[in-house]
Amino acid sequence: MSMHPTKLTRLGLPHLGFGVGLRTQHFPAILAGGARVDWFEIISENFIDNGGYSAHVLQDLATQIPIVMHGVSLSIGSTSPLDFAYLDKLKQLAQRVNARWVSDHLCWTGLGSHNSHDLLPLPFTEACLHHVIQRVRQVQDYLRRPLVLENPSSYIQFAASSMPEWEFLARLAQETQCGLLLDVNNVYVSAHNHGFDPEEYLRALPPEHIVQIHLAGPTVNGAMLIDTHDAPVPARVWELYALAHQLTGGVSTLLEWDAQLPDYEGLLAELDKARQVVAGSLPQATNSTLAASSGDRIANPIHFHLDHLIHE
Repeated sequence: MSMHPTKLTRLGLPHLGFGVGLRTQHFPAILAGGARVDWFEIISENFIDNGGYSAHVLQDLATQIPIVMHGVSLSIGSTSPLDFAYLDKLKQLAQRVNARWVSDHLCWTGLGSHNSHDLLPLPFTEACLHHVIQRVRQVQDYLRRPLVLENPSSYIQFAASSMPEWEFLARLAQETQCGLLLDVNNVYVSAHNHGFDPEEYLRALPPEHIVQIHLAGPTVNGAMLIDTHDAPVPARVWELYALAHQLTGGVSTLLEWDAQLPDYEGLLAELDKARQVVAGSLPQATNSTLAASSGDRIANPIHFHLDHLIHE
């Protein structure tokens, strides 16, 4: 059984400790040697309408260790109607695995019947904020639980934006009582790409709404950082994580790694660095120079095609 903390903290949600994303490549190691983490995060869409081997492994693990659901299809910022068939499947999956919470991204993913399969940025305007507030309330009413929203990485900004992203997120959380999934790597990536202070971003968020933190490693593509989840966490992200831990007092922390996966032992070793930070010492940086992208690892290539929307 997991040794995770059980006390309820923000929004009635638990502080789970330290976890990793559950990936099929690691099933053999987990089944043979145990989870050795406090909790797992799953990509919701990988288990919706899935009755195969992965679903059976997940169901078994859910009886032993907390599960959190993380989606990529809610499209909370879209002007298209909410997909209640999708929400119903989310609700059913959450019930099956006793999900501690359900999260997604502050973004939109397509228009009409077209799905971009990417996390597209929003214009940070009063009108957009009002629109997203109403949709978050609808989703929370339907799911009968707080929705947790992540700050995605971004590569463009809208000239129409009238407030910074951190103000938009803070006001959204305070108006809807939703939770925040603070992706520290995404703050680092977006701050580099757009030239803002990542520490100002972290200090502006309401800590009582932050229920989870993501850590990951980006790659370099020209002048941009790209959120690829395929490398160790860089030193600057560990520094920002230390600040986030100080500001929040400690919340559930997850290491994301989705491509060029290390073996499970390597993943656990990287997660141990988060424990070092919480204990008060920054880990030794193993990647002082970020890896350069080969061009086929870009998480969101939209910035190459929508130059007219960029606000420098």
